[in-house]
Amino acid sequence: MLDQAAALPERGRRPRNRRALILAAASDLFARCGYDQIGMSDLADAVAVRPSALYRHFSGKQHLLREVIAEGLIPLRNVVGSMDLTDRTVWLFRLGGLALDERRIGMLWQREARHMAPEDHARLRAELYEIGQTFIERVRDARPDLNVNAADLITWSIMAVLMSTSFHNLELPRPAYEALLAELAETVLETQLPADFPAPGPAEPTPTLTPHLRREALLAQAVRMFAQAGYTGVGIEDIGAAVGIAGPSIYNHFPSKLDMLVTALRRGTATLQMDMSAVYATAGTAPEALRRLVRSYVGFTQVHHDLVDLLITETRHLPEDEQRLTRQVQHDYISEWVHLLRMVHPGIDLTPARVRVHAVLTVANDVARTPHLRRNPSVPAALETICTRLLAV
Repeated sequence: MLDQAAALPERGRRPRNRRALILAAASDLFARCGYDQIGMSDLADAVAVRPSALYRHFSGKQHLLREVIAEGLIPLRNVVGSMDLTDRTVWLFRLGGLALDERRIGMLWQREARHMAPEDHARLRAELYEIGQTFIERVRDARPDLNVNAADLITWSIMAVLMSTSFHNLELPRPAYEALLAELAETVLETQLPADFPAPGPAEPTPTLTPHLRREALLAQAVRMFAQAGYTGVGIEDIGAAVGIAGPSIYNHFPSKLDMLVTALRRGTATLQMDMSAVYATAGTAPEALRRLVRSYVGFTQVHHDLVDLLITETRHLPEDEQRLTRQVQHDYISEWVHLLRMVHPGIDLTPARVRVHAVLTVANDVARTPHLRRNPSVPAALETICTRLLAV
């Protein structure tokens, strides 16, 4: 972590831990600003060196991103490899501490990993898969009643709870924070799922229906392509070609690629606001409202998983005023969850309540963005169970 000026060397001096300082600075800047918004000169300024000094340690920005994520996976692999979840008091606290120590790694993997060279991305993805398989084995040791498919969902949900700290800046005293994360992880671990929990279904088919209006067809295709390749990896002509629209006629519907992104994200946040309004209009009690919110949000993420991906990964490409508006809408949406949660549990403080809500939303988001889980028809109902238990409704 490079959070204090005292950690920086004087310009011109070569500290022994320069590589670690560069990695810490890169982790911080990539998380705060986004990989594609940061240049090697920014990283050099952050560690008080000339850009040429960075190349003694790293061949370029892609190499740096790879090493930042690879270094963050080392403690995760070590803890998961040695943990024994039958001794939950010790190991769930240790997992909570790890989530706080490596707080940026979840965001960097989910938001920035696509910028890595394909072979590096594939290697780290394979490493994450191996860590996940080991985690599933540890979960089944602690819960022998779970079949492998149920243990898979439980494992992904525990990891989502732990990585939810990547997506907010909420702070608690360290022991209390570790205890809260351990409690949430244990809640997921103890969730009862059917003994015959099924395997995922077949691969998702490519959508065969296209909206009649060309503007709608372009927007639907843009959301899919932005989610698959990233906003910067797709051109407006590529989107037009995918729906059979070529040349200047594309611009009759959207003046720019950015306008497509803005429209898609506005619709996403508006849908969540409408769902919230419907819950307040129809639920008679706070517990009922929370249960309906869970069902509504799980359904939204399962159907609109590409849009969820854009809300997590691409909002930094919006104009500054649009970014502020999107962040405010998301903050307000979460605040309504927190308001209802504190009505159900009047003794809960504001920050722990927000941490709990973020954990619930991250579980739903991560599962929806994981194809093999999304293909399982039993997952939405199981997610509702897990999320309502996390809220202690």
